[in-house]
Amino acid sequence: MEINNPNPSKMDRKFIERNRRIQMKALYSKLNSLVPHHTSREAISLPDQLDEATNYIKSLKANLERMKEMKDGLRGLVERANTSRSYGSKSPQIQIQEIGSSLAIALNTGFNSQFIFNETIRIVHEERVEVVNANFSVVDDDTVFHTIHLTIGEPSAAARISQRLNKFVHDVDASNKY
Repeated sequence: MEINNPNPSKMDRKFIERNRRIQMKALYSKLNSLVPHHTSREAISLPDQLDEATNYIKSLKANLERMKEMKDGLRGLVERANTSRSYGSKSPQIQIQEIGSSLAIALNTGFNSQFIFNETIRIVHEERVEVVNANFSVVDDDTVFHTIHLTIGEPSAAARISQRLNKFVHDVDASNKY
C-alpha cells in the first residue's frame, strides 16, 4: 500500500518554518536574559523586550563614550600636570578638569606638604561630593603627585570646588614665598 503525500514541499516548508520560530524564540530569550530588568517578573511582549534591549544597548554605548572622554581628559590632565611641573620649586600646583558629572583634580606638592592634600579632601567633603578615587605617587625626592576623582551632583558644585581649591593652593603658595 502506497501512502500518497499530495504536497511534500509544503510539509518541508512547515518543518523549516517551525525550526526557524524555535530558533528565533531561543535567540530572543538569550537576548532578554542579557538585559537587566528593573520591573517585576511580569511577562513582557516580544516588541517590548526588543525595545528594552535596544535602550539598554544605547545606554551602554553612551556610557562607553562618556568613559572614553573621561579617560582622554584624565590623560590630558596628567600630561599637562607633568609638563607644567617645576622640579626646582616646591610650590603646590593644582589642575582641575570637569568631565561630564565628574571632576578630576591633579595636585603636585612637596614631599613634606601632606597638609595640602588633607585640606583638599576636607574642602571636597565640605562641598558634599563623592570621592570616587584618590591616590598619589612620589615622583622624585621632593615631589608628590596626587590625583583625586570626584562625582559631582549639581553642575554649580564644580565651579565652587574649583574656585575654593585654586584659592587655597594660591594662598598656600603665596604664604610660602614670604
